[in-house]
Amino acid sequence: MIYLKTPDQINQIEKVNKLGAEFLQECYEYARPGVAKCEFEELAEIFCEKHKVRPSFYNYKGFPNLLCVSVNEEVVHGEPNDYILKDGDLISVDFGIEIDGYYSDAAFTKCIGQGSDIIVDTTEECLYLGIKAAIPGNRIFDISSAIYDHAIQNGFDVVRQYVGHATGLALHEKPSIPNYVNFGINWKLRPGMIIAIEPMLVEGSYEVKTLSDNWTVVTMDGGLSAHFEHSVAITSDGPRILSKL
Repeated sequence: MIYLKTPDQINQIEKVNKLGAEFLQECYEYARPGVAKCEFEELAEIFCEKHKVRPSFYNYKGFPNLLCVSVNEEVVHGEPNDYILKDGDLISVDFGIEIDGYYSDAAFTKCIGQGSDIIVDTTEECLYLGIKAAIPGNRIFDISSAIYDHAIQNGFDVVRQYVGHATGLALHEKPSIPNYVNFGINWKLRPGMIIAIEPMLVEGSYEVKTLSDNWTVVTMDGGLSAHFEHSVAITSDGPRILSKL
């Protein structure tokens, strides 16, 4: 089923995403050397209590935390543990909330201190190239190709096992939005669709594995990874980024 949203639903989903974006901006500014990953979980608890919102990641398929905090070789689903950020680390924060049945979903990666941020910049560029391709009449693989081609041209690769997805009235909806052209259903993009576009780039092999915590996904070869995500509405006027301040 294609989950097409009404204009009113899109507006409500945008409001939730704007609020989620406020928290991600807070996390971006807070991320610095000496900060522990678990401090972002504490920030999320305070934020959700203050705004009376439900953290949509918590207990989703058993996930034990309010948000995902991934560092360096951790691609996605990193747990907010006691790891202390240091100069040169890459940190990715992925967060979503739910209000009255409307969902947000977005993520960023930041280079801490004086480290190299080439993979971070390239991943963010991939995100916006994917968004640019999210217009009515195009298909999912137009987004996938825009992301994949830019990653490869800049010496990186994309993770195959984890992909973007439709969203808005549930955290994860169909269809999937891969970051490479696969053999899935190449749906035509239609006004009213809301999709989470989330390129995940790696500096080495795209092969990944899950750690013993059963959640944290890391690169198989220990190479760095970066991850960005926006929730985007497909409209007759072009893509509308819902999760951007």
